[in-house]
Amino acid sequence: MVRWCLIVMLCCPVLIGVSTTKADTLKLTSLLWPPYSGELLVEQGASIAVARAALKVMGHQLEIDFYPWSRTVKLASMPHSDYQGYFPEYYYENDKFIFSKSIGASPLGLVEQRLHPMSWDVVEDLNRYTLGVVKNYVNIQPLDSMILSGDQSIETVTSDEHNIKKVAAGRIDAAVMDVNVLHYLLKQKSLRPLADKLQINRHILANKPLYIAFRNTEEGHRWRDIFDQGLAQIDVDKVIEAALYNQH
Repeated sequence: MVRWCLIVMLCCPVLIGVSTTKADTLKLTSLLWPPYSGELLVEQGASIAVARAALKVMGHQLEIDFYPWSRTVKLASMPHSDYQGYFPEYYYENDKFIFSKSIGASPLGLVEQRLHPMSWDVVEDLNRYTLGVVKNYVNIQPLDSMILSGDQSIETVTSDEHNIKKVAAGRIDAAVMDVNVLHYLLKQKSLRPLADKLQINRHILANKPLYIAFRNTEEGHRWRDIFDQGLAQIDVDKVIEAALYNQH
């Protein structure tokens, strides 16, 4: 039997490097977070393009349902959920989810007014400014700790678009935002007039890896392992570059 299988493999080289297991569909939740994810984006966003490519090389398919961020996480964590996880997400310590290998990175910065740039060297220097943050978003640990303790003055909103408008109007000093998200949003018709007023502060807070958060269950572990195997077989940077280039 072993000899026969070897003959089949030699006669069918197209199967090499591709999973021959039964095709299956991975169901995940995601959110509208352009250019990384969004139902109406080209390829549904850069992060989803990476996930789809990694699963395809393993012979599987990806199905995404989009929700507001809080619901995205909640639905993926509910017992007996059909969803095996959610993404894109930053890594954080928890018991409910395990994380894939990195599917790319999110350069996290501070959008500010060009005429009123902030001056800071260490994160504690930000305490003298009022920052905009999006509700339920994870930022960076030192900043989130200062927010939790009350040392950091913040205003919480429900979207990055709202923060862009508040910074441009001078209602807050700056807002925590992904650099690629800012560039994407400032190309949109409604926000384009604000582009000349805004910039990313010269200090980047972090270049944070992005992941898929899989449920910490036997099935979640199985899918995480399948996904990571596929991820190792694709050029993640090339997929991201192509997807970002095609976003409008």
